[in-house]
Amino acid sequence: MIPPCDMLVFGGTGDLALHKLLPALYHLHRDGRLPKDMRILALARKSLSRAAYQALAERHCRAQVARADFDADTWQRFAERLDYLAMDAGQSADYGRLARHLGQSCQRGRIYYMATAPDLFEDIAASLGTAGLVTEDSRIVLEKPIGHSLASAQAINAAIGAAFAEPQIFRIDHYLGKETVQNLMALRFANALFEPVWRAGHIDHVQISVCETLGVENRGAYYDRAGAMRDMVQNHLLQLLCLVAMEAPVRFDAEAVRNEKVKILEALKPIQGLDVRDKTVRGQYGAGRIGGHDVPAYYFEKNVDNDSDTETFVALQAEIDNWRWAGVPFYLRTGKRLAKKTSEIVIQFKPVPHHLFKGDEANRLLIRLQPEERISLQLMAKTPGKGMHLEPVELDLNLAQAFQQRRWDAYERLLLDVIEGDSTLFMRRDEVEAAWQWIDPILQGWQQHYQSPRSYPAGSSGPEQAHSLLELGGREWLG
Repeated sequence: MIPPCDMLVFGGTGDLALHKLLPALYHLHRDGRLPKDMRILALARKSLSRAAYQALAERHCRAQVARADFDADTWQRFAERLDYLAMDAGQSADYGRLARHLGQSCQRGRIYYMATAPDLFEDIAASLGTAGLVTEDSRIVLEKPIGHSLASAQAINAAIGAAFAEPQIFRIDHYLGKETVQNLMALRFANALFEPVWRAGHIDHVQISVCETLGVENRGAYYDRAGAMRDMVQNHLLQLLCLVAMEAPVRFDAEAVRNEKVKILEALKPIQGLDVRDKTVRGQYGAGRIGGHDVPAYYFEKNVDNDSDTETFVALQAEIDNWRWAGVPFYLRTGKRLAKKTSEIVIQFKPVPHHLFKGDEANRLLIRLQPEERISLQLMAKTPGKGMHLEPVELDLNLAQAFQQRRWDAYERLLLDVIEGDSTLFMRRDEVEAAWQWIDPILQGWQQHYQSPRSYPAGSSGPEQAHSLLELGGREWLG
């Protein structure tokens, strides 16, 4: 049984809270997953009454939740959990008002969700501690990015760690809540078919792509400081790489799983100095057309500097220096304003040692995270008729068709894990810092060697140089 707890959402009127967190909490409430008397307190600077915030939350949830899943009576019961307090998270004096609003009950756990700009994390944690609002039953949830460099990540982690013990800190990456991502571990460690071939002797290379058709939307001010490397590669893509490459944990619990992920990050070969020219590609989208509509160049987006050299596309070749993966390139790619939206992992197996038949060989495993969740094994098969003419075919597992129940949103799964105190799918301090340890030299190399972003038209597949990255090894981007 989950003990009584409350969730406090800093940034309660922001896009993350209204578009992701509240719809996820509504679904958990509807399915009877939340503790019976759990309260949800939204905190922000806007002056709103509780009723006004409930109306705001309802409007956004109706827009985000499927019509068949939204029930007026269920919403009214959920709204009874919702409360609102206007406060400035950067003003330490406001935490006294927060303490008085919460009352003196020490028997309830408290979950502090940081749906705010990362530069507020340290001040909020310190103020919570000073106000006596942190107990052994408290937890804090941090959204990425944790810093913009190794030094800043260490500073944030130290500040948070001064108020909260490491087991109380949940560093969230919503990609890890996706069903297909979790199925990576099931696929690898519950199926004897794959384990013998999941290694350098049988795998030619691995591709991990997260491609978007959208631009920066209303995140221009943040994105222009971060760029694709900090926004996507340092967290989402490296997390996917860890799950593909990690060794089997000794048991399925938080520490064992995260121990193996850290080992992969520490085994990544550094990309530094002149290596950044050969193994990385930066890009920035120019004007183009997507879905039949003209879209502006990145530097004309709202809240973006007109002379910005921020990258909106990154492709790179990573290598893992360990026994299982030595010599196997991992190609990572992410970008905005690309031709199609897709997130997928491709495991390309080596060709058979002796070619009996003409033509290319498929022999690859495709793990697609979006737009649909599916796993397919692409094999070669003979076409009907005379002669041995082979074509690729797929053994396809469509997860939505295989499991008919509603697909959980990633935040539903992760929020429930926080409530239950399960940190398996969250990042540990040393994991975050190991990722930055590998990313920092690439960022420094770009600056030292003046590697400015390569332009690519919106609606394309990215800069030409990204294709050359694979062509040098006789390979090409798939999907």
